[in-house]
Amino acid sequence: MHPSITGQYLARYQRLGAGDPAPGPLPVTGAQRRFLLVRALDPAGRADIVPMFFAFPRGTVDPARLRAAANHLAARHPALRSPAVVERGTPVLRPAPADVPLHQVAPAPGEDARDALRRALAGWVTEGPPLRLFLADDGPGAEEEVLAVVLDHTACDGQSLARVVEELGAAYRDGLGPHDLSPADAAAELAAYKDAVLRQLAAEDRAASPRALAYWGERLRPAHERAPLPGARRTTAGLPTGAAESKLPSPPGGMPFPALLDACRAAAATLYGTGPVSPIGYPWGGRPAGTGSVLGCFLNTVVFPADTAGTPPPEVTATQWWDDLDRADTPFDDVVRAARAGGSAWSGRLDGLLTVDDARHRTPLRLGATAGREVHVDGRQVRAPFAVSATQGPELHLRMVWDRSILDDRAAEEAFAALCAALPLGAPVH
Repeated sequence: MHPSITGQYLARYQRLGAGDPAPGPLPVTGAQRRFLLVRALDPAGRADIVPMFFAFPRGTVDPARLRAAANHLAARHPALRSPAVVERGTPVLRPAPADVPLHQVAPAPGEDARDALRRALAGWVTEGPPLRLFLADDGPGAEEEVLAVVLDHTACDGQSLARVVEELGAAYRDGLGPHDLSPADAAAELAAYKDAVLRQLAAEDRAASPRALAYWGERLRPAHERAPLPGARRTTAGLPTGAAESKLPSPPGGMPFPALLDACRAAAATLYGTGPVSPIGYPWGGRPAGTGSVLGCFLNTVVFPADTAGTPPPEVTATQWWDDLDRADTPFDDVVRAARAGGSAWSGRLDGLLTVDDARHRTPLRLGATAGREVHVDGRQVRAPFAVSATQGPELHLRMVWDRSILDDRAAEEAFAALCAALPLGAPVH
């Protein structure tokens, strides 16, 4: 039996770290490994970044105080100050001193704050700290300024984002900086992070068992991405991505995840035709058992083979999903290898993405006495032909973005309408 990809990585990491002086390189999780591979294969070398945008009344943000607070977070959490590098062919994180930049972005002629931030994020350089801040406004006379808190995806997952917002606001409130963290506390956080990642890798290695790989090989055997590769499609729109959104009544307890998968199935059928089995990816996972709630990237991308030949009863999708979750820890790269070994023509590209966020327990970013208003900045890159985000709250906020080099706006808007119509809900709220 061949060792799993995770097992091979662990062996290489252990050889790499032998004799390395403290603190030495930190291992990467399977999710981080995937993000780094995607970055390496991207023709432009683009990183996957996760921005959060908050609008404040102009003049609210104290740049020096904010940067000190961000550096306090980075000093505490190794993932926020450890750039990803490749050493002797092995991807690792290399701890560095906390140094979070705050870029004050001036709009060019004809730009507003969102245009300026979009331009700044498009120029993200992969080398550098995983956490960066950007601040922009609409120019003279503007009433608001927009703060972008941006993380390299190798440094965060959904569980981390709420903590970043909460701890950044607390450090800003208390006037903390990097030197307010004792060396002993910093060393303890570093040890806890490394322990959590090693536990995660051990769990991923166990999850790539022959039985789990056989399951995924059979489950994904009919899958084959149907979306064409990104091209040079010319569009009259100025942004590389389009977007549509709707707010729908939310059932008590939130929308069941299998219903959201079926809605993505309906969107895929509209886009790619009925009959194909399109791979739809969604993040899943958490910290391994026995570890603290360290900040980092501990998710896995699970693949749902959306059979668009028909709409199965809801209980069928639910049963398939529960079966998938029993093997949800199998790393994505091992799943791709298992699918190919099982006879699938799937290359590993995804036809769509689904993420779900629970806004009921999320607090806004508060800087001093002022709470920021979270806003969207459209037009940023998406790593799939389409990506759906579902935010659970008092209502269900659905949002779909699409890559205009693959899909035209009319087809994508029809797919979004099909997605909304497939959910067991009434009419949109607005």
